[in-house]
Amino acid sequence: MEQLTLTTPALLFSAISLIMLAYTNRFLAYAAVIRNLHAIYLEKQDATLLRQIRNLKLRLNLTRWMQIFGISSLLLCVFTMFLIYINFPMIAIYSFGVALILLIISLGLLIKEIQISAEALQYHISDIEEHLTKR
Repeated sequence: MEQLTLTTPALLFSAISLIMLAYTNRFLAYAAVIRNLHAIYLEKQDATLLRQIRNLKLRLNLTRWMQIFGISSLLLCVFTMFLIYINFPMIAIYSFGVALILLIISLGLLIKEIQISAEALQYHISDIEEHLTKR
């Protein structure tokens, strides 16, 4: 097995930083949509909006967990670098392994969230198609 150096966990910094930026953008977009739907629901009391709000709540929770696992992965990468620096290579290897697993979980949740988002958009498309066929 090759030796783990300081540069190995440092390589993940840019990737995790970009992922976290994307997650934050998703989170902010969902928050804006939820606020907008909330205002519309208070006005119209339309039950169809509740399905959208429930879907967004699920996606928001998934995004939150994606962020938590991503940040935890980044923290463990930093901890790994510290362990390498103070010359604890075996603990560093295990720490880096856990960091990679957390990143994998975060990306897996992203896949699930994308599937839910695509499904929600399919509902909108079918509603539009249904409306067009009625004309």
